[in-house]
Parts: sequence; C-alpha cells; structure tokens
Amino acid sequence: MHDFKALRTDPKAFDYDLARRGLPPASKLLLEYDEERRQYLNELHQKQADRNNLSKQISELKRNRLNTTELEERGINLRQALETLQAKVNELELKIFNILASLPNRLAQDVPQGADESGNKVVHQWGNPNIFDFVPRQHFELGEKLGMMDFAIASKMSGARFCILQGDLARLERALGQFMLDFHVAEHGYTEYVVPLLVNEQTMYNTDKLPKFGDQSFCTKDERWLIPTAEVPLTAMQADELIQENCLPIRRTALSACFRSEAGAAGKDTRGLIRQHQFYKVEMVSVTTPEQSEIEHERMTRCAEEVLEKLNLSYRRVLLCSGDTGFGAAKTWDLEVWLPGQQAWREISSCSNTRSFQARRMNARYRPDSSEGKKAGPEFVHTLNGSGVAVGRALVAVMENYQNQDGSITVPELLRQYMGNLQKIG
Repeated sequence: MHDFKALRTDPKAFDYDLARRGLPPASKLLLEYDEERRQYLNELHQKQADRNNLSKQISELKRNRLNTTELEERGINLRQALETLQAKVNELELKIFNILASLPNRLAQDVPQGADESGNKVVHQWGNPNIFDFVPRQHFELGEKLGMMDFAIASKMSGARFCILQGDLARLERALGQFMLDFHVAEHGYTEYVVPLLVNEQTMYNTDKLPKFGDQSFCTKDERWLIPTAEVPLTAMQADELIQENCLPIRRTALSACFRSEAGAAGKDTRGLIRQHQFYKVEMVSVTTPEQSEIEHERMTRCAEEVLEKLNLSYRRVLLCSGDTGFGAAKTWDLEVWLPGQQAWREISSCSNTRSFQARRMNARYRPDSSEGKKAGPEFVHTLNGSGVAVGRALVAVMENYQNQDGSITVPELLRQYMGNLQKIG
C-alpha cells in the first residue's frame, strides 16, 4: 500500500513513478476522491456533534419531565443523515483502497529504466561457465537416463509441470535444502521456521500477492491459498505488531514447498524442473528500519550468493529494470546461474526490498529508540525477501555443472555429508 500523505505532498512524483512502470497517472482521481471523502467527513463530524448536543437536550428535558417528541424526531432525521454520509464515506474509501491496492510499489531511484528483461543490468559475475570436452546434457536428459526423474507418471497423477524424483536424485535435492538451511542459520544468523502452507486471503493481500497475482496462485474450496513462497507466512507474522527498534533486524528463513499456477507460462520451459507447479525453496525474510533496509538488502543478496559460491556454481548478479521489477518490490537483485545444458543464464534467486509497501498493508510498525528519553511515534518497518536459494533450480544447476560424460553426476563435496558420503550418482 502507498503513503497517501506522500501522494498529497507531491502528486507529480507519484505519477512519475507510475510512468516508470508504464502505467497511466492516478493522482488526480485519487485526490478528487480524497477531497470528496474529506468533505463528507467534515459534514459527518458536524452532524455527530449536533447529535451529541441533541442527546444532551433530550436528557435534560426528560429529567424535567418535559415533552421530547420534536427533538426525538430531529434525532431520527440526524441518524438517517449520519447513515447516508457514512455510506458515502465508505464508498469513497473503498474506491481509493481499490485503486491503491492495484498500484505497484514505487521504484528506488537507482532502478534502471527499461520495458522488459532486456533492460536489466548485469552488475558482476562470479566464476566462469564450465567448459566440457563433450556436449553437456540438460538436467531432464540426465535425470531420465539415470531413471531417477519421471515426468510421465507425475503427469498421469497431477497433470503437466509436475515431476517425481527418486533414489539419489531425491536425496540430492533434500541435501541441497538441508545445506542451505544450515548455512543461513549457522553463518548468517537467520532463525529457522516451519510455516503453514495454507494461508487466508488477508495474509496473501498483506504480502502483495492479492489482488494482483490471484491467477498465479491456487485457492482451495474453503478460500485458503497455497503459498507461492514462504515469504508470505514469514513476512505476515509481523502483521499488526508494534516492536521496539532494538529488536530489529529480524531475520527468518524456512524451507517449504511452494505452489504456483504458472498462468501465462504456456510454451515456456515445458520440459524439466525450471517451471513447476510445485517446488521447494529456501526463503529469507528480513524486517528492519527504513535507515537499514538498503544495507540489509545487500547483506541478504550476499547470503544467497555465498550459497552458489559454496557450491562452486558460476553466477551473475542482475539489477532488474523498471519494467521487470515485481509488483511489490522497490528494487530487486536477481542471481542467474549458468546452466551448461541450456547454454544459458537462468534465475535461481531473487532478492527484493519492498520498503514499507507490505508493512502498510499489514500494519507492521516499530517504535524508534529515543536518545532523549521521550517516546517516539510508531513508524512502519521495511520488509525484504529473497530466495536462498530455489532448491529445484539448484538441483538443476548441480546436475548440469557436475555431470560427467557417461551421464553420471559428481556430488559436490560439501553435500556428501548429507548423502552418506556418496561421491557420484550413476
């Protein structure tokens, strides 16, 4: 949600930020609704004062056993007028809410301008893509040849974009998730959580997944939503909370199943694990002060980068442009890993600073520390989220980068402790 005070103060800047995302201006209509709402509110407050005065007069007459019929009729008229005014206020507030709920976050100033992913900016690269003395296979070719990756049976049971892993490949995926959790907890100071996979509509709205991305998620018959990422419950834990500044930053992590409908993905990555309806991801969430959120954003991104460095996977960091930055993000770093089977860089992590966008939706605030001993007024926290990293895509990257000519896969050394010291899958 947006800061309406900031919109009133500088509507041109608000519309400029919308234009950066290719959207039409919205401040004029919003301010017109707001002005009309405030006029009705003034009338409402005046009539409430009149009603209070009238109530006092009626009470006084009744104490003196005088006739109150005329005043009571005026009271009935006042009540009807109040109900009408309140209905008009509610209608305008709903219009304002619906517009604001549909508008994306305002972008950070250093986000480059661009219409789509072609405008993204590669900031740096770590490592060099592996060079093989044979033609490297894609992960699904390796998995099917090993007899440990089955899309056909999964499709019979669940439809397209599902997969069954078995044996050592299933164990390798589990090892990746365990390693990432252990690494973020022990080395990066995150607290591990096990979170619900089903959440209510308000929780999805709080974390900017509704109404914008309703078609990208799965909803049950009792109107609960399967989480598209553990970011949703990890962040929504902060809803309606007021905490002291000295409790920040809060850092949370979880390994969870994630569910996405992949609406609009027809024809994209139809084979393999890159784009599935169900997948696993290690998520990182931070809650911090506005002054520290940029530093925390860099820290979080480095946490994800270190996972790839530990696995010796070549990656590059990409700053997303205005046209590719997500709805709730003010700024996003993507990490792209090299896949030799595809001969392409593919996203494996996305770390975003939403600033106060989610906090305003969920009323998540903190009370700043005061050096003068005076209590400062509550302020909205900043929330950040990032993949630390996507487990399925990490499995893809390990399979393709650690493959051997005979179709076997060398297990990265640091993962062997999770796999009974197994050195090779084949």
